Amino acid sequence: MIEGFAVPDFSSDFWHYFIAIASVLGLLFTMWILQSQTTSKLAEGEKAELMAPTWDGDLQELNNPLPRWWMYGFWFLILFSVVYLILYPGLGKFEGIWNWSSGKEWREEKTAVDARFNKVFEPFMGTPAEQLAQNPEAVAMGKNLYMTYCMQCHGSDAKGVEGKFPNLTDAHWLFGSDADSIKASIAGGRTAEMPAGLAGDEQSAKEIAHYVLSMGGKSHDAALAATGKAKYAVCAGCHGEDGKGMPAASFPNIVDDAWMYGGSEGAIIESIVKGRKGGMPAQAAALGDSKVHLLTAYVMSLSGK
Repeated sequence: MIEGFAVPDFSSDFWHYFIAIASVLGLLFTMWILQSQTTSKLAEGEKAELMAPTWDGDLQELNNPLPRWWMYGFWFLILFSVVYLILYPGLGKFEGIWNWSSGKEWREEKTAVDARFNKVFEPFMGTPAEQLAQNPEAVAMGKNLYMTYCMQCHGSDAKGVEGKFPNLTDAHWLFGSDADSIKASIAGGRTAEMPAGLAGDEQSAKEIAHYVLSMGGKSHDAALAATGKAKYAVCAGCHGEDGKGMPAASFPNIVDDAWMYGGSEGAIIESIVKGRKGGMPAQAAALGDSKVHLLTAYVMSLSGK
C-alpha cells in the first residue's frame, strides 16, 4: 500500500496475510530448489551425464553441477531479498523497520521542488491576474505551466475537443470568465450535468430539438418546432424561456453557437434523451496557489482578457 493513497473498499487483512505468506513461501521454495540442485559434485575422473537430445550431432548438453560462483550469487540475492523485506514494505501491510513509503518520499520531493518554484513565482503573487495577463514574462511562465498540466485535455492551442473539453479561447464561459471564476475552476474543479429525459419518446425530443434550433436562428423544421415549443416548457426552468440560460446557476445558453456537445439535430436529441455530464478535476492540491495564479493569467490572455 502506498502511503497517502486511498485503500480500496475490498481491502482486508486476508490480502495482507496472503501476500506475506506467498512471499515467504516463494523465498523458501527458491532456497529448496537451489539447495537440491547444487549438492552434488563430480568425482575425480567422472564425466557429466549427457542429456538428450543432441543437435546436429555436435551440439550437446551436459548435466554439470551449477558453478560455485553462480550458486553463491543466487544465495546472495536470496539474502538480499530477506534483508530488503525486513527493512522495506513488501510483506502485506508490514511497513518495514525503516518505515519507508513511496508516498512519503514523493511528498518530500514535491515539497522541495515546490519551494524552488515558488521562489520564482513569488514576485507575481501580489499582482492581480488581470494585470499578469498583459505581462509577457508572466504569460510565458503560465504557458509553460499550461503545456505541462492542461494541454492533455484542452489541447496545445487551448481550443479543446468537441464533446469532451471546452474551448478556452472564445468568449463563452459557463462558469464565468473573470479572474476569480477561472481561478475557482482551476483550483476547485467544476461539475456540470444535464439530466436525461424523455427516454423512449424520441419524437418529443426531436420536436424540442427543432424548437431549440429555431430559437438560435438555425436551420430547422417549422412544423416540428411549433410542436416542440409547448414541450420546451420542461427545459425552460433551467435554460430560460428565451434559451439564454442562467449564468448565475451555470445553466448554459442554448441559442448561441457555443455547443460543448454539438449543436446538430442529432447531438441535441442525444443531450435531451441521454443527458450529459462533464467535470473539471480540482487542481489546487497538486499545483498550489502560485501555479494556479499564473495559469489563471495565461488563460485570461488567451481570450484577450
